[in-house]
Amino acid sequence: MTFLATAEARDDEMEARIAAHRAERPAGWHVLEEPYDLAGAIGAVPGDHALVVDCLSLWVANSLEAGDTPEAIEANATAAAEAAAARSPLTVVVSNEVGMGIVPMAPLARTYRDVLGTVNRVFVDAADEAALVVAGRRLELLLPGPRV
Repeated sequence: MTFLATAEARDDEMEARIAAHRAERPAGWHVLEEPYDLAGAIGAVPGDHALVVDCLSLWVANSLEAGDTPEAIEANATAAAEAAAARSPLTVVVSNEVGMGIVPMAPLARTYRDVLGTVNRVFVDAADEAALVVAGRRLELLLPGPRV
């Protein structure tokens, strides 16, 4: 099992969050920490390891903060989603849904919300299965089909 973490500890509060996550993980898991090169990190995971990517939300924030354009982030997401889909062991990708609330007033917050929505769609389009988890309940996201 490999756990691919995208978070970076840039302040004391985030450092505490990361420490808590590290403490919760089983000792036998292999951990990669990569905040930017998601496709490269996915490609570096041993071929016999299941993979958990946690999370796209922080990866998008890291990419925007680094100055990547929405178009570059989408291209990088496409490469990462393709790398994840090409793996034969189970790959689980975690993200947040931030587009279900109010439209943010700040331009950067709107850009983040829109880019993360695009990245989530890119990964769902490449996936065999997708689910939304709300209050610990898994809701399967079905492909569009004919209406009955």
